[in-house]
Amino acid sequence: MLDFENLEKYRENNRIEAKRALGGLPHSIWETYSAFANTLGGILLLGVEEHEDKSLHPVNLPDPEKLVREFWDIVNNPNKVSVNILASEDVAIRQIDGKNIIVITVPRAQRNDRPVYVEGNPMTGTYRRNGEGDYHCTKEEVFAMTRDASVKTQDMQILEEMDTDVFCLESVHSYRMRMKYARPGHVWEDLNDSDFLFRLGAVGRGADGRFHPTAAGLLMFGYEYEITREYPMYFLDYQEKMEDNVRWTDRIVSSSGDWSGNVYDFYFRVYNRLSQDIKVPFRVKEGRRIDDTPVHTALREALANCLVNADYYGRQGLVIIKKHDRITFSNPGAFRIEIDVAKSGGISDPRNSALLKMFNLIDIGERAGSGIPNIYYVWKNQGWKEPIIIEGFEPERITLDLSIGKIGDKKSAIKIGDKKSAIKDPIKMQIVEFLTDHTVGKTSEIAEYIGLKPSRTRDYLKELISENTVTAEGANRNRIYRLKA
Repeated sequence: MLDFENLEKYRENNRIEAKRALGGLPHSIWETYSAFANTLGGILLLGVEEHEDKSLHPVNLPDPEKLVREFWDIVNNPNKVSVNILASEDVAIRQIDGKNIIVITVPRAQRNDRPVYVEGNPMTGTYRRNGEGDYHCTKEEVFAMTRDASVKTQDMQILEEMDTDVFCLESVHSYRMRMKYARPGHVWEDLNDSDFLFRLGAVGRGADGRFHPTAAGLLMFGYEYEITREYPMYFLDYQEKMEDNVRWTDRIVSSSGDWSGNVYDFYFRVYNRLSQDIKVPFRVKEGRRIDDTPVHTALREALANCLVNADYYGRQGLVIIKKHDRITFSNPGAFRIEIDVAKSGGISDPRNSALLKMFNLIDIGERAGSGIPNIYYVWKNQGWKEPIIIEGFEPERITLDLSIGKIGDKKSAIKIGDKKSAIKDPIKMQIVEFLTDHTVGKTSEIAEYIGLKPSRTRDYLKELISENTVTAEGANRNRIYRLKA
């Protein structure tokens, strides 16, 4: 709220616009109304002028009541303004030093009301705020707001021009194996792949009666070259920059061609890289070492949030950068709820709800809207700098910046994969992850990955063999392990 007793200390900015309005309602206030509604909200001051030093001063409106009536008449006219998002208390007459001004507080519009446009045409009448001015939105920005306004999320559509051969079956089978460990005995466990994918929401039945990929299924399990047919701007990029004078020391990109390039495989490849340097304290529960911490949980939430809230039609792709002292997650697309609401938790409005469901079934992600609050809570408990969320426009983009305390101490680092308390044996899950990513492995390689001695690793491998999950080939030092087909 503005301190109206000291109005001169304010300047026009991304959230404040001043107009003299001595000749009546300025035509440009409707552009600003649209811009504030489509960006972050703001305050329109009528009867206020800007001096040469940029300070704001009241000029005294002669008949403010008449201007208020005129304003309400126009804002409620659908031929002039697409939607009125104001409540009666959002428009008020105030006196400053005996001079009348009008204060119009424009909230950020809900996603189902955006784009807010004027003059009856969204392509020419949609505006956003940038600094001190309003600018015309591009068609791309208008289309992005229209997509978000839909009741169905973007990833629910059935892509009837595609067949199920767009899927990477290795990804599908890896997912099913993870789900088996996360939810043992699930009713879908014995279904064939087609029926499983249908119940998962990865395929839907088209008008021709046949199964076709959904957008969520394509993103989760498709090959990158198939995904870009529907999402031309699709690009997933993970970079490690551990040395200041080196562009990057390690990189994973969806377009490399040596792996599937889909969202599912990207998640696990990147999470393993993010988590491998996080220090894990020695804790034992019921005779078993617990190799998971709140920081790992928070990183999983951050990575999942980035993937399920991305607008994959948007520009510049999804980029995750890990440095020795921070990790940033950046994805195309604007927030669908207020940032403060997201921080407080309890409300979840993911851009790709079908993707989130798929991650939930392997115990990744949080439907209750507690993911972001948990990240803030964990970082506070660690005594680390508070996370920063930045919402950008031109193009729409969300960035989460996480400062890390002490990271990179290899002697105390333990490599771990994704796991939750619902997974009965996290060590076995790590072995499954290794064999998913590497196809085959020797005892020594698997032991190094999970941070145990080879003798203890062999005990876990024997259990997996007895459970019909892993097979062994060869003898003694030449023995290799692979997932059972």
